[in-house]
Amino acid sequence: MYIELPEKRYYGIGEVAKAFGVNTSLIRFWEKEFDALKPKKNAKGNRKFTPEDIKNLQLIYHLVKERGFTLEGAKTHLKENKQKTLTTFQIIEKLEGVKAELIKIKEQL
Repeated sequence: MYIELPEKRYYGIGEVAKAFGVNTSLIRFWEKEFDALKPKKNAKGNRKFTPEDIKNLQLIYHLVKERGFTLEGAKTHLKENKQKTLTTFQIIEKLEGVKAELIKIKEQL
């Protein structure tokens, strides 16, 4: 899944949920379920996601929503094959970015 977020240090949960097309409750649920997600919280308790958290969310989204893994299956897969999965996901992400750019160019023609 190719998401477009402005380049910033921190993203609010609303921005993240909108970029992924999911509810904020799902993001909070995944935060509890997956150890890889550890957003910072400010004094009010608002979650602030770093670009690293966004990458982890993309990986979780890919496994659960696009590939159909169960939560337990995704957790196991991340623990056992994190580096291989991450490399494969990065390649897919780059290709989707190229595809999005090509579509933009096509629309401009």
